[in-house]
Amino acid sequence: MKRLIPLSFMAFSSLLQADMAIQEFIYKDARIMGAGAANTAVGGYSSSLFYNPAGLINIKKSHGMEVELLGLSATSSSNTQSFINDISDANDTEVIDVVKKYSGDAFNADVANYSSFSYHTDSNIAYSMGILASGDINLIPHANEGTNGLLETHSRVYGGVTLGVAYELENVLDGTITLGVGAKYIQQKSYEVGLTESEILQHKDDLETYIQDTYEVDNSGFGVDLGVLYKPSFFASWHPSFGASLMNIGTLNFDDAYGAQPMTLNFGAAISPEISWMNALTVSLDYVDALNAEQMRIRNYNPYYSKDQYDNTDIEFDMLQHIRAGVSAGLVDNSWFLLTLNGGLYQGAYTAGLDMQLAVLKLQVATYQEQLGSVVGQLEDRRYMAQIGIGW
Repeated sequence: MKRLIPLSFMAFSSLLQADMAIQEFIYKDARIMGAGAANTAVGGYSSSLFYNPAGLINIKKSHGMEVELLGLSATSSSNTQSFINDISDANDTEVIDVVKKYSGDAFNADVANYSSFSYHTDSNIAYSMGILASGDINLIPHANEGTNGLLETHSRVYGGVTLGVAYELENVLDGTITLGVGAKYIQQKSYEVGLTESEILQHKDDLETYIQDTYEVDNSGFGVDLGVLYKPSFFASWHPSFGASLMNIGTLNFDDAYGAQPMTLNFGAAISPEISWMNALTVSLDYVDALNAEQMRIRNYNPYYSKDQYDNTDIEFDMLQHIRAGVSAGLVDNSWFLLTLNGGLYQGAYTAGLDMQLAVLKLQVATYQEQLGSVVGQLEDRRYMAQIGIGW
């Protein structure tokens, strides 16, 4: 089974009646994930467009035009490679035993590239344009072939274009208010099935082709994002800010296929106190998906139409799954070198990360933990992320 599924083309996820990750944001940036994914009231990156388009206004004017020609990222659970290696090394009679050996473990791997062009002008306007290409791999085997098969998979590869603009209004409500709007067009191919033992054995040598031919679903959608940032003038030395965003307005539900992007309402607050020996310090807190729009995937197998096996259903997620908190400590930021340390809380578990840039080479690393069920602790997946890019 040497050709199980190439990581760059196929994506797997599996869980009893669940997605493999909260889907409120279509792209994860290592810089933001390291700081607890709390970016609604912070911004400052081209990828802020995926959290709150108003945050584009915090791209530093001193950086001038920001170009990221390459923004490659890779994410994986700690044991994903071990599972794939064991499957690949197994002979025909051992494949099922390997799947059962890892029963109950969650695995993830995904790759992405986000290239962008951003600019904060001298007239209180910031804008960004980007191109996204991504594929996520998630997997969990089951010891016995039940409702979800021996190996339940949800997979997708997707990509598209993004555009965002933010405009800052001065002297409003004793401070400044920034209004942001973003738009994105996304195309995706998704693959969703609970594979049976007979399917795995029968197609062990061409599983990728079999899944593509049998379960591939094409979808595309257009979404609009609205955001606002308010920076009051009081407590000026703390630089407080408050943000709100309404994301994914439109047709990014992909006809309820896997990867559907719900419309989410998100709130955030942040402070950036001035500390003499640091370049910058930001502390942030978010509450995401205030409308409880997130849904869970439930298998509804139709033997006469193999592509239509799952439906979205409403469910109440734990409070902690809505909360994000982060700290970002900028130690150095000049024309040649940038170093920022990040930490935070994401869905009740710690995050950590590092953001470094040397001339035109950028490197970011982060770790965070996804809660894969509706209840915190039901099934957890610690993930590790590395991102490398070329930009200025």
